[in-house]
Amino acid sequence: MLWEKKLRGIALVLGASAPLALPMVPGRAQTAMSSGDIIEKLAVEAESDIDLAALKQQAADRIKARADAQPQKRPPIVPQLTKLPQIRFDVVFDQDSSLIRPASYQTIGSIADALTDPKLRPYRYLIVDHVESAGRRDHNLILSQRRAESVRDVLVNTFKVSPKRLQALGLGEEQLQDVNRPASPANARVQLIAIGKFEVAEPAKPAAPAAAAPKGGAAKKKKR
Repeated sequence: MLWEKKLRGIALVLGASAPLALPMVPGRAQTAMSSGDIIEKLAVEAESDIDLAALKQQAADRIKARADAQPQKRPPIVPQLTKLPQIRFDVVFDQDSSLIRPASYQTIGSIADALTDPKLRPYRYLIVDHVESAGRRDHNLILSQRRAESVRDVLVNTFKVSPKRLQALGLGEEQLQDVNRPASPANARVQLIAIGKFEVAEPAKPAAPAAAAPKGGAAKKKKR
């Protein structure tokens, strides 16, 4: 099948109901998925009232206040995200940069193919990037936001996915997957999360034509 050929060799990890923090994660082990698996996992009715601006502010405020300095003791900022339909995948960026390496375009292209399938087209998605714990927390938060936006930009500009269906959120190291190994590469990941229906505005209906004047009416009016 065409989809299987396109996705051959692409490694993705399902995470629809994955726990937020796993005690042990085997490195960055990945499981190959078929396109059918991706579509089936994401084509699920889900609605979320996520306030993106509020979440960004919450993460920034927590870092600014130097709260939860130990990664193992940080509560999740967005625990509800773990309950939504989602997949997890890896994108390789340049070191300390939001520049996506060419090798990852195949992965992103395969996701774009799935997003344009009729079963997924009615939905909106949130792209969430995470980084491992290394260096300054505030820097990591900014870096992950830029990386999430880079993935969104490639989906929009290169693969022509509607920008109205995609939002980007970077959580830095504030929501680790492997809390027992904060610096583990397993914590650097990208999630694609279904957050609800994409409402398409209906085209405006043309104005009804004006009622035609009765024949001879205008002429009679002139005679008076």
